[in-house]
Amino acid sequence: MKAIKLTLCLFLLVCTLAPVNRSTAATTRHFLYVASPGIRNYVEFGGVGILVYDIDAGYKFVKRIPTWDVPAGKEAENVKGVSANAQTARIYVSTTKRIVAIDLLTEKKIWDKEFEGGTDRMALSPDGHTMYVPSFEGPHWLVVNAMTGDVLKKITLNSGAHNTIYSLDGQHAYLAGLKSPLLRVTDTKTHEIVKEIGPFSNSIRPFTINRAQTLCYVNVNELLGFEIGDLRTGKVLQRVTVQGVESGPVKRHGCPAHGIGLTPDEKEIWLCDGHNEMVHVFDNTVSPPKQIASIKLREQPGWVTFSLDGKYAWPSTGEIIDIKTKRIVNTLSDETGRQVHSEKIVQIDFTDGRPIRTGDQFGLGRKP
Repeated sequence: MKAIKLTLCLFLLVCTLAPVNRSTAATTRHFLYVASPGIRNYVEFGGVGILVYDIDAGYKFVKRIPTWDVPAGKEAENVKGVSANAQTARIYVSTTKRIVAIDLLTEKKIWDKEFEGGTDRMALSPDGHTMYVPSFEGPHWLVVNAMTGDVLKKITLNSGAHNTIYSLDGQHAYLAGLKSPLLRVTDTKTHEIVKEIGPFSNSIRPFTINRAQTLCYVNVNELLGFEIGDLRTGKVLQRVTVQGVESGPVKRHGCPAHGIGLTPDEKEIWLCDGHNEMVHVFDNTVSPPKQIASIKLREQPGWVTFSLDGKYAWPSTGEIIDIKTKRIVNTLSDETGRQVHSEKIVQIDFTDGRPIRTGDQFGLGRKP
């Protein structure tokens, strides 16, 4: 009996002293990275740098990551695009002149380069190693080694190089020039043009694509609405116009509808309306897509994208919109209390301090 009691006591002592493994699950945190000045070079909407917000903490401002200094007496450079990759742990910001690559762990610059013809809204391959860099509304795109900044190839289309999308499977890049009604598609193994979509009714402005790469949704000049193209046949399928409001002058971009995105489940299309300071929502489960809501914003939007989980919409005017209820639930401000507006934002998720997943700046469809 004494031996049994002694054994029991020893067992209880070991249990008391042993560490308790309450959970082996890693904690994932979600952050919004906002490149500024992301509305032209308007520093009043957030200053200069990358502003980081904690999505899980109600979009609380976390920190500002420096990008470049603005010399005294000089104006800030317009930020034109932002891309990030979890595998390489890098974030890239383009301006009208340059691209800067920043390490997400150390938050230090890796490289900072100016490119021939300037730069616009670039696109990064899913593996983070290749970047398509449009010249600043110029004649060409550069294919760039994203690790070093070295130029691999030049693609000359003379279309006013502008918005650029890399497909989620990494097999194609989509090149839109703001002086052309044609959307060009490359094979990213050869970096050669393999297809043209269109012509659309006017020059292409912002656009997005679904995950399956069967459809594109395109803003065009002079249209308060969008057009839909078939990425397989190259034909334009539909033209959809906004109902219930009038088109009118806009402060920026010169285009009635500048900014379009698919919710991650591809069930809705969100469209920016500058003149009326709204985003319009369309049901994309019917054909043609049906307008179902319009949401008033605090300024003229020029872009919209979404959280990876499909819960929130992020227009460039800095509102946080609940996608399900269509209600504004929060707004972005910086460490000084200024409103933050930007057309260049991307979600980055971290587990145990390392990036594991990134969103995109374009509101790409992600339906499996």
